[in-house]
Amino acid sequence: MSSSSLLVALAICLALLPQGSQAQLSSSFYNTTCSNVSAIVRSVIQQAQSSDIRITASLTRLFFHDCFVDGCDGSVLLDSTSTIVSEKGAGPNNNSARGFNVVDNIKTAVENACPGVVSCADILALAAEASVNLAGGPSWSVLLGRRDGTTANFTGANNLPSPFDNLTTLQSKFSAVGLGDTDLVALSGAHTFGRAQCRFFSNRLYNFSGTGNPDPTLNSSYLTTLQQNCPQGGDGTTLNNLDPTTPNTFDNNYFTNLQSNSGLLQSDQELLSTSGASTASIVNSFASSQSTFFQNFVQSMINMGNISPLTGSNGEIRSDCKKVNGS
Repeated sequence: MSSSSLLVALAICLALLPQGSQAQLSSSFYNTTCSNVSAIVRSVIQQAQSSDIRITASLTRLFFHDCFVDGCDGSVLLDSTSTIVSEKGAGPNNNSARGFNVVDNIKTAVENACPGVVSCADILALAAEASVNLAGGPSWSVLLGRRDGTTANFTGANNLPSPFDNLTTLQSKFSAVGLGDTDLVALSGAHTFGRAQCRFFSNRLYNFSGTGNPDPTLNSSYLTTLQQNCPQGGDGTTLNNLDPTTPNTFDNNYFTNLQSNSGLLQSDQELLSTSGASTASIVNSFASSQSTFFQNFVQSMINMGNISPLTGSNGEIRSDCKKVNGS
């Protein structure tokens, strides 16, 4: 066989391979090496949930903050060293992202059962699914096989989708990682549980966009409640329920709240209230059918979990989620 025809044959073989590294992720990845991993993850979270009702929302958010920065590689978990600037110190995470101790507890339990097998990146993916389900949301088969990155991206973490972003900015940040409008609306629906600090939305309460007035899209009675919780010049770290109706339950009330102009964050209400928003019909669809929301949320979590995973021999399996092996 000539060298040129060999190259053609090789090119054809490569073209037939599944595209993208997510093709290497599989729900059965640990079936023979750590078959009990999902149950272990769930058990540790259940224990944490008994004393911290917020933990399920916090763990779900960690997965989001991991995947949006250089893919789902566990980089959000790394502490600073002489060579790593931790993502934990970036604006969206600093004194806000939480649940790291529970991730460490999960890792310890998993290492006891199957040493050196399960990545921290996969633990975040499994923890998000277990958290959503334990809070009353859907369950799904998590695709697995990610490996852990050996560096962090502080700058990237500072560019996460923000509560202050308008719809166009949110759409471009999602598009940059291959996610569309349905993913944006479905994943925002995770604000059906958890808390937000006053500092992330107080701009809407008093002087929105320099107008000297509150955000006009904010329900007036909800505005009064929020102003009581977050007085001008008050403690910016005071916690508020993201969903004032069922704050700890994963349901579709987030979307019915948007319909009554009771989205907490600017980035929430923008999905419905922006003039001509392509996302508005999706919000209304999820508000009218919880099962439609759940189905789309599951698919969007899978899509997000497929952002640039390290697979094969790339990356490593960290033995401690806070630090790179051998550091």
